[in-house]
Amino acid sequence: MIDFIITYQWSIFIGLEILSFVFLLAFLIIRYAFTKQKLSNWFMILFILCMVLEVILALLIYQQTGEISTFQIVIAIFILYACTLGISDFRKLDRWIKKKIGDWRGINLLSDEDIRKMELAKDPKIIARNNRRWWYCHAVIFIIGHSLFWLYNGNHNHDLMFYLEDLSWWEEADHTNGPFQSEAISAISKIWTIIFALDTIISWSYTVFPSKKN
Repeated sequence: MIDFIITYQWSIFIGLEILSFVFLLAFLIIRYAFTKQKLSNWFMILFILCMVLEVILALLIYQQTGEISTFQIVIAIFILYACTLGISDFRKLDRWIKKKIGDWRGINLLSDEDIRKMELAKDPKIIARNNRRWWYCHAVIFIIGHSLFWLYNGNHNHDLMFYLEDLSWWEEADHTNGPFQSEAISAISKIWTIIFALDTIISWSYTVFPSKKN
């Protein structure tokens, strides 16, 4: 059983992520489309259970291997997101589902507070502020994530500043000349860095080039 879990750890994790999203949608749809409060609560419990199983999976793999790998780091990032920015995104999804189902049923499911927040979300100043906040959180997670990469998997033949000042390793196919020992972590770091750079441009564009309020 343990060998099976270790072999298919990524497949199990992806499966749990898909299930958690399905359970979350089921919770909202059953709650507002069919007004089954008690039944919808069970799907929220299943959603939380999926996250708990992801944590157990990460701990189990660590117990068997004795080292922190990319797998544990990815799960930690997903759990961190779910407990921070994920809450805000869930509330946005909740309001969007209520509006769509309310329009379908011909009734208003939105509270005055929901309507106020949806209107605020259209304000260019609010959009710019929210994007800055998201970028700040992303920057902190990016720094913490790469600090852990360096701490547990860094190529310590040189100090960190060497790799930051000389970026010639970025275009090399051989990851051993880069800042990380693992090829997988090296690839994740490069992809994440590109995403972070794009996110920086997009997030701050709402502040530098704000749109006009309707």
